[in-house]
Amino acid sequence: VQLVESGGGLVQAGSSLRLSCAASGRTFSSYNMGWFRQAPGPEREFVAGISWSGYTYYADSVKGRFTISRDNAKNTLYLQMNSLKPEDTAVYYCAADQKRQPPSEYWGQGTLVTVSS
Repeated sequence: VQLVESGGGLVQAGSSLRLSCAASGRTFSSYNMGWFRQAPGPEREFVAGISWSGYTYYADSVKGRFTISRDNAKNTLYLQMNSLKPEDTAVYYCAADQKRQPPSEYWGQGTLVTVSS
């Protein structure tokens, strides 16, 4: 599976942004998918996940502000981000995994989100 993120950019605090992750292959619907982020530093942080069956789960830091969704017909994963805060600034990565949740088998190259105060 190859994953390509898009939709990042520079926005002001309080704004919204939607990230997309286009997946290659014919079995996208069978993968657990997720979003992670990495601010400057060693740790990559889990943000949101969605199972192959549509079950969603979130990190406490984004619950109520971010929404993960998937369109299996388009082989695309989304992350709708509302009420953005400067601390949401990071490189956002999508991930896919046939077995594990949160997913960790395949990774995209990342897309940068910068939130100014």
